Amino acid sequence: MSGNSNNIAIMIVLNIVGVMLVLGAVILVLRGLGWVKQIPEYVVWAMLLLSLGVGILGGLRSAR
Repeated sequence: MSGNSNNIAIMIVLNIVGVMLVLGAVILVLRGLGWVKQIPEYVVWAMLLLSLGVGILGGLRSAR
């Protein structure tokens, strides 16, 4: 049982990190193209919460 819960936790963390990396890459590309000049703080928090939620849901879904 302990090994299975460790695998789920690792999957969740990896999904969260993966989503954060993708969002970071999208923001870098948008800033590089000049489409986004300045990002408000609430947008950064929204992206952080979004990546946490998507990472948790994705990790739980892939663990089934």
